[in-house]
Amino acid sequence: MTSPVEHLAVPGLAAPAEIIVDRWGIPHIRAGSEADLFFVQGFNAARDRLWQIDLWRKRGLGLLAADFGPGFLAQDHASRLFLYRGDMAAEWAAYGAGAREACTAFVAGINAYVAQVEAEPGRLPPEFGLAGTRPARWEAEDVVRIRSHGLTRNALSEVLRAHVLARSDAATDALRKLVDPPVEAVAAPGIDLAAIPLAVLTVFKLATAGVTLSPERLACPPDEAWRWTTVTDLGEVLREQEMTGSNNWVVDGAHTETGRPILANDPHRAHSVPSLRYLVHLTAPGLDVIGAGEPVIPGISLGHNGTAAFGLTIFYSDQEDVYVYETDSEDPRSYRYGDGFEAMRRVDERFVVRGTDDVELPLWFTRHGPVLLDQPEENRAYAVRSVWFEPGSSAYLRSLDSMRQTSLPAFQASMRGWGVPSSNHVYADTSGTIAWVPAGWTPVRANWTGLLPVPGDGRFEWAGMLDMDLLPRVVDPPAGFIATANEMNLPEGYPHAVGHEWVDRSRISRIDEVLASGGPHSVAAACALQTDTLSVPARRMGRLVDALPETAATRLLVGWNHHLGAESGPAALFEVWWSQHLKPALFARLVPDPAVRALMVPGDVDAILAVLEAPDARFGADPAQDRDALLATTLAAAFADCAARLGPDTTGWAWGRLHHAAFEHPLAGFAVAGFAGAGFAGAGFAGAGTAPLNVGPFPHGGSGQTPMHTGYRPADFRTIAGASVRLVIDVGNWDASRAINAPGQSGDPRSPHYRDLAPLWAAGEYVPLSYSRDAVDAAAVLRIVLTPA
Repeated sequence: MTSPVEHLAVPGLAAPAEIIVDRWGIPHIRAGSEADLFFVQGFNAARDRLWQIDLWRKRGLGLLAADFGPGFLAQDHASRLFLYRGDMAAEWAAYGAGAREACTAFVAGINAYVAQVEAEPGRLPPEFGLAGTRPARWEAEDVVRIRSHGLTRNALSEVLRAHVLARSDAATDALRKLVDPPVEAVAAPGIDLAAIPLAVLTVFKLATAGVTLSPERLACPPDEAWRWTTVTDLGEVLREQEMTGSNNWVVDGAHTETGRPILANDPHRAHSVPSLRYLVHLTAPGLDVIGAGEPVIPGISLGHNGTAAFGLTIFYSDQEDVYVYETDSEDPRSYRYGDGFEAMRRVDERFVVRGTDDVELPLWFTRHGPVLLDQPEENRAYAVRSVWFEPGSSAYLRSLDSMRQTSLPAFQASMRGWGVPSSNHVYADTSGTIAWVPAGWTPVRANWTGLLPVPGDGRFEWAGMLDMDLLPRVVDPPAGFIATANEMNLPEGYPHAVGHEWVDRSRISRIDEVLASGGPHSVAAACALQTDTLSVPARRMGRLVDALPETAATRLLVGWNHHLGAESGPAALFEVWWSQHLKPALFARLVPDPAVRALMVPGDVDAILAVLEAPDARFGADPAQDRDALLATTLAAAFADCAARLGPDTTGWAWGRLHHAAFEHPLAGFAVAGFAGAGFAGAGFAGAGTAPLNVGPFPHGGSGQTPMHTGYRPADFRTIAGASVRLVIDVGNWDASRAINAPGQSGDPRSPHYRDLAPLWAAGEYVPLSYSRDAVDAAAVLRIVLTPA
């Protein structure tokens, strides 16, 4: 069957090229040169994701107020504080040869599609009409200067730890965030931890926040612009940050059914519509790569190139520090440094604001970074230093070089230039080699741990970056597999400080258990493990439940297999108990100060399990007995809670009746009545509420502690973070590889690929990741032939 063909003449293209869209919405782009390839990649990104990438650019560059009004001025101001403002020659050079040319071609492709939309308004995604905005043109520097979408750490935690330690102790802070490798967090001389306000975090949170388009915010008058400085609750920020991660693993051919390596990767980020990730296949002379990246970046960051496969998870290097300054009482814009005072650098910038006059605002910087908070009455100021401000720290852009490499030595050499995000890279190639290659900028701190804010007077400075050749590496291990899941995976006795804050070991414990259990691995087995719902915390808690007096609640949990399946009644009881009753009661018992207790969210899973399994004197005179009383009381309350939510008949309980996946569009709060003029008129939309933009809900299994990461917000059990894209790569038999992206590949609500993958994703299913020309052509449902105008 011949697929439909669309012909487009496109200015800026040097030679004919084509986009073959397969039945799952995955574009396979073929061009005669790399310049044209990246041009068409940008053109296609705009074709499928124009609203998303336009909003990303405007958020990152601090241009939201021009489109949406005064309610976005404070966020714009915060965003501009975190732009890269360094030497652009060094910046481009950091990503390898051809990076500037690739980005230039990529944004030229985006701009070509914007011009196509202007010439043919029917192509404009309906969100622009709904919001009354238009897409803007890009410059190549826009791709790299925006840093605030990247994943770095641990400025937030430094301030929270200061608050906790000022009012409590290290054991309490461990319940918030375990320190591993263990080290004592000690306040630097001259730092009063109790004096550091939580307001230090306001600008940082605002700069990294997503875009919320509520009617109230859009209606904000000019004189209330600075009311919108706190757009996200601290608890939500902390939960989402804790849920960010990923799984990946690689198994050598001696331990697979086919005799070839298998690589699996499922990055975990906040869910959205459209998805953060985008699957794409890029083919030009000398380059043939397929996998996932972000639609605002040329190339791919996880996938394969026909010889080598590669995937990544976050490797938790500490890449940020909060600095506290003594300011001059006569000149609060000067701060003590060395033997004198140094003036802050001022940058005045103009902000266009929709519906009112332009505004000129100053941005203030110290030698370390942007000023987060001034306290002139206290003679103090606060700023943050981040690897964001170093050349080469545009998230994932080094993959323009690493995606090309076809041998482990070449891949390792490319990793020496990988700055952000700090990542656990796993690698496999057709020679049979498998490897773990962590990479990322790690500041060297000669005289402090990085766990608390420090004075900015020159006594606490970075001594460069850790040589990436000193990071641990593993090649072809005897076990036959390598897996990472954001856990602390530094070897015992490793001599270099990298970071002390990692994700709990629940996911990696289960992944290692399955991979080490014997029997050959397979693509199907990898898919099953990516969607595995066994909860290690539930299994560990089960041992404690077994010792409790028998009740209706314990009878439901005893003998349960600890899988958080969507159909499971015990799973519903356990998760309601854990999130709604046990953790709050535990914190109430062990953290008596309400101000400190408010900072415990969401809590460190490993630390919580450890204190429950080995209770100490904080529980009371008889810790084990008091612990058991706490377990029994909270479990009974959770049982009653489930009965109220799900009905008295426990046979009808199901975790999926509470826990659900839903993808919410930024414009979802607007009435359907406004859609008609924006392209939504037609069958299926009338009276459908926000259904045309939102996708779901779907009953969902798992939790944030299962390999199938489905982190949820406790208020309504809605999944807010986890894997939208999953890849399983059969190294050498590339067409046998599988993938899924949710809710769909397209960001245009009118597209058949806007929501088509969501039901498959929710059911744990996959689609082929076709690579060979024959397989791609067989799966094609649309060909877009591009010719130079």
